[in-house]
Amino acid sequence: MKVTAMEQAESVSDILCDVCGDSTRVEGYGLQFGTLRASWGFGSAHDGERYEVHLCELCFFRTLSGLKREQMVNTMFSDAEEDLSSFGCVTRDDFFNDGGSSAP
Repeated sequence: MKVTAMEQAESVSDILCDVCGDSTRVEGYGLQFGTLRASWGFGSAHDGERYEVHLCELCFFRTLSGLKREQMVNTMFSDAEEDLSSFGCVTRDDFFNDGGSSAP
């Protein structure tokens, strides 16, 4: 026997960028956003604190650019020259979020 009932369910309808406030919804493609996440544990100065920041594509890559600059400044006088063109990228061509087909 099939029993049905009208139930109210909560769902995410949009995610706004925590930096610029723009919607991360791309028409026809759903929500497209990046997440900066941290969970600090025992021994850290921020023990027990958790952070999560949602970023639109533009703000994500602006933030990544700032981190690349910091990396560049911190290693400016080291002997090893680093290629930062794929800084932070863990896969490419991963259109279906299934592991991708080639490395950065």
